[in-house]
Amino acid sequence: MTRHPRLMPNDPRTFEARVARTRRLSRSFQRVTLAGGDLDEFSYAGFDHWFRLFIPRAPGAPFELPGVVGRSWWKPYLALDEAVRPHCANYTVAEVRATDAGVELDIDVVLHYESGELAAPVARWAATAEAGSPVAILDQGLIFDPDMAAGPVVIACDETGLPAVRGILRRLDPEAHGVAILEVPSADDRFELTAPDGIRVDWIARDGDHAVPGSAALAAVRSLGGLPPDSYAYVVGESSLATEGRRALHRAGLQKSRIVFSGYWKHSSGAELAQ
Repeated sequence: MTRHPRLMPNDPRTFEARVARTRRLSRSFQRVTLAGGDLDEFSYAGFDHWFRLFIPRAPGAPFELPGVVGRSWWKPYLALDEAVRPHCANYTVAEVRATDAGVELDIDVVLHYESGELAAPVARWAATAEAGSPVAILDQGLIFDPDMAAGPVVIACDETGLPAVRGILRRLDPEAHGVAILEVPSADDRFELTAPDGIRVDWIARDGDHAVPGSAALAAVRSLGGLPPDSYAYVVGESSLATEGRRALHRAGLQKSRIVFSGYWKHSSGAELAQ
């Protein structure tokens, strides 16, 4: 993954909260809304603001958080006894809003299945978490660098990158121009988007196609042809989409320093999305 350390807090903070509610957004997405704790002090930067999500290992299990010193949290996390060590995963802020009761933060979780069962701990948590369940997020800042987006913007993602891309499109300069390629499992997974008029948004719905997730978005990236050298690209999602997308964009004329890419997950032959 391309990193821009200056966009990450020097002393990232952990914010504790509680599950306020969950609801199914579409065939493949479950939204979990957090509130309470010290979430009112979280400063949302927009774009693809991301965080480490800590959830209990099981409903009602002990919930202990690692100490954070500077940007260091991993060793303290591993040092926790397995009985109390929370599950940790990386997620992007989907929405933040102020209410009369305080700040609410939404997390949109993709529902991956294997052999008919929810395949990931966070997906199981999102589908079953009860109001009041403890949770925490460790602020990690941005990956997308808005200062580099003065020229054409090229964005591509599968469903796992959609929350990040929605946040980016909301905050881009109104004069921004380029293309956003968004691959989702089904037409039902298309969300209302806010984006500059100059950004062409291309939705690709697999709709029963058993192709590897991200492969259609990758084909669309490869079809873009030559790109102006001042373009700035952001490609996230399934591992092959991220790595091969970066390679295709480099061949199309972009310096590697102008391509942000991140493989969020790797497809396995037994994986499927919500039916």
